[in-house]
Amino acid sequence: MLEAIQTVEAALYPIVCDINTYLSNYVLVFLLVGVGLWYSIQTKFVQVRCFGEGMKKVFGNLSLRGGKQKSGMTSFQALATAIAAQVGTGNIVGASGAILAGGPGAIFWMWVIAFLGMATIYAEATLAIKTRKTDADGNVAGGPVYYITAAFKGGFGKFLAGFFAVAIILALGFMGCMVQSNSIGETFHTAFGVPTWVIGLVLTVICAIIFVGGVQRLASVTEKLVPVMAGIFLLGGLVILACRITYLPATFAMIFKYAFQPQAIIGGAFGVALKEAISQGAKRGLFSNEAGMGSTPHAHALANVKTPHEQGVVAMIGVFIDTFIVLTLNALVIISTLYTADGPLAECGAAAASETISKTNLAQTAFGSVLGGNVGSAFVAICLFFFAFSTVLSWNMFGKVNVQYLFGKKGVKVYSVLALVFIFLGTMVSNDLVWELTDAFNYLMVLPNALALFALTKVVKDQTPGLKK
Repeated sequence: MLEAIQTVEAALYPIVCDINTYLSNYVLVFLLVGVGLWYSIQTKFVQVRCFGEGMKKVFGNLSLRGGKQKSGMTSFQALATAIAAQVGTGNIVGASGAILAGGPGAIFWMWVIAFLGMATIYAEATLAIKTRKTDADGNVAGGPVYYITAAFKGGFGKFLAGFFAVAIILALGFMGCMVQSNSIGETFHTAFGVPTWVIGLVLTVICAIIFVGGVQRLASVTEKLVPVMAGIFLLGGLVILACRITYLPATFAMIFKYAFQPQAIIGGAFGVALKEAISQGAKRGLFSNEAGMGSTPHAHALANVKTPHEQGVVAMIGVFIDTFIVLTLNALVIISTLYTADGPLAECGAAAASETISKTNLAQTAFGSVLGGNVGSAFVAICLFFFAFSTVLSWNMFGKVNVQYLFGKKGVKVYSVLALVFIFLGTMVSNDLVWELTDAFNYLMVLPNALALFALTKVVKDQTPGLKK
């Protein structure tokens, strides 16, 4: 069986890589930047104007015991479910991969994408609330398929919605969950020597128990798990940065220097290096905060709020927490320990660095350089388990919404079984192919979602305070 899998991998990998290179270099960057810039301007930079309002709504009445809702979730439960999807391997493995391939400067471009993405996700969450549906049993559902069909009537809208639904089921429900379980298996094998298939089996059983419990069990798990897991990781990261505090100025200097002089570390011509740094920042930024991808609106659509704007500003804080806090902390740890003057990758080109350390264990190496190899590997493995585990739970729900849209409730059971199979298989296949497949379907999700966001600008502006009507 393993030989057959390896044969398929060898044939698929170069094809998927070529498709991804074209999409990430010539489509994704322009779409993500374009949508984010468009909504930043149209909403008069809502991510700046309403940032304080969003922070107050998230942390003003913070509770880890939101309780069971008659339908949907509390605003914080919806945010926790969204952050559970956002804060996953993209923050640890994704950021590591971006730094390895695009140099430390890729983090700067992740920041740019995230800043603009805060306006994008505001629009997504606003539209998710505005267009959500309630069935005869009182169950709420919302997401891009609903606002895509609101933006484009008739057959074209149905085609785009169907295209998006298929893409997200494959991207997150199947391939994306393989990425998460793959990363968990790799890091646990590195840290504890446990066979990856054993981790896959344990993860599959735990996920099955929660999948059966539906939205309410998911909300109960994520509202408790997300704050705790983020807090533990941040505390560990701050310990590393405290030990490496003298290197922080050089760390930030590298991020800004290599954002505009990437050829100095990537090698090759300036234009090619700059394109690589930006595209790595864009595609790993997308995988990390998911703004513009159309995934987290499924969670925000379930929030019990009075107006769409309320959940829109809450959604912005999710991107801020994901990228500017969690991902940035991880990036600072990696660069300050590995790329500074005394680090093993000091002045090391991207190609040489990727041959020395893989993106899967880069963070483990960074934490281990201060905490000790065994402790660092174990710390990252445990944090990644909770990050990736929570992401699997949320992504499964997002896929489920779209399966139900396409096939009705009968299709949900089949989908759940297949999703569990993919979670298990993720621990047994090549890391690189899993990432490339996930990237490919992520990019395809962006296309119909971005078209709908542009088309529904007026609807978003009508819900945004402080604008001339």
